Amino acid sequence: MKTWKLVLFLTLLLLLTLPGMAWAADEPVVDTGDTAFVIISSALVMLMTPGLALFYGGMVRRKNVLSTIMQSFIIIAVISVQWVLIGYTLAFGPDKGHLIGSLSYLGFKGVGMAPNADYAGTVPHQIFAMFQLMFAIITPALITGSIAERMRFPAFLAFTVLWATFIYDPLAHWVWGVNGWIRNLGALDFAGGTVVHISSGVSGLIAALVLGKRRGYGKEPMLPHQLPMTVLGAGILWFGWFGFNAGSALTANGLATNAFVVTNTSAAAAALSWTIAEWLHHGKPTVLGAASGAVAGLVAITPASGFVTPMASVVIGLVGGVICYLGVSVLKSKLGYDDSLDAFGCHGIGGTWGAIATGLFATRAINPLGADGLFYGNPGLMKAQLISILATYAFAAIGTFVILKVVNAFTRIRATADEELTGLDLTMHGEEAYRDLVMSASMTRSTTRERIAGSTSVSAQTP
Repeated sequence: MKTWKLVLFLTLLLLLTLPGMAWAADEPVVDTGDTAFVIISSALVMLMTPGLALFYGGMVRRKNVLSTIMQSFIIIAVISVQWVLIGYTLAFGPDKGHLIGSLSYLGFKGVGMAPNADYAGTVPHQIFAMFQLMFAIITPALITGSIAERMRFPAFLAFTVLWATFIYDPLAHWVWGVNGWIRNLGALDFAGGTVVHISSGVSGLIAALVLGKRRGYGKEPMLPHQLPMTVLGAGILWFGWFGFNAGSALTANGLATNAFVVTNTSAAAAALSWTIAEWLHHGKPTVLGAASGAVAGLVAITPASGFVTPMASVVIGLVGGVICYLGVSVLKSKLGYDDSLDAFGCHGIGGTWGAIATGLFATRAINPLGADGLFYGNPGLMKAQLISILATYAFAAIGTFVILKVVNAFTRIRATADEELTGLDLTMHGEEAYRDLVMSASMTRSTTRERIAGSTSVSAQTP
């Protein structure tokens, strides 16, 4: 009898606890390893924007180095606030018409510690939002490479806020948001080929055309003033890109590992192919070319990094280095536009090739949640990739043109002739990057001359 009662009691207890157990299993659970991985990846991507500041800063003339660095640095502050207030909800809020996110997350309302299963089911919603913030920061910063040395700072701030709100945020929703129309189309963009690189490259080209050429462009030398700074920036970008691509897996797993491998491989292959192409074309390999090639390879692999094999990444990098070199050294000179630091040449052209390469080389063997590309028997993916590329080009180009015209109606966007001649460091910010060094060198020379003169005077008086 006692045994019967015990069995009944245990049966009832099991029936009462099973529904609760099943309910708990259905709830997203934070994984500490994934969370740590995404936090570190977010920090790596954040570091890329200061790296970009050095990369661009070393390539401009010394009278514009601070203004160029300031453009990247201030974007970190501007977009960090814009993202919390309205940017995140427009990009990743609940879908409205497959075009934009709703205002449900306005001011980070509802963006809390629990995971959002729609995007990342094992990390807190807040860290997913912060990871995406770092992409939103660096994208408008990339545009500054096209407008360097001639855009006024007040107009730049206004342009940045408007561009992030009306170009980047909707585009991010199209490609990555739940029910975004490009995502529903089946196009693949693992870490930002269209959202980040094509959008910024095309927008940079339009901005360069609207602003016009730098005064003296093509008539006087405009050589990089500090190449070691540029190479340091390229190295930081390469380092941070592991967070950019591998972190986009949003879990510390095999997919993240593959993204890490193909990212490094493509960057290395493109650095080599750019260097060889430049060597054959101009007779000498340059350190600027090697650094630019690495960046081109990183751009090219970005959309494909979660879908392709290491061998495919070699091809993507080799081709990416060559076509970006041709875009910078041949296309720009033939068409005559002044893309100051080659934002379109590297990011626009490199991002376009990367999106096409994704349509060629993607395989479900790497990512079962992706799709097979043309070389794996699925031409439909290439069609989706081409549509996404064309849509991004059109949206970014038209939107950027309109925003620049609106900003110019309220404040002049182009620096005056005197401001350009003096340099934007002094005229926009009242600072000089190397003033102390120049003064110190001048004082040292003066002191040396005085000592020599004194020594000569003493020796002359000595019998």
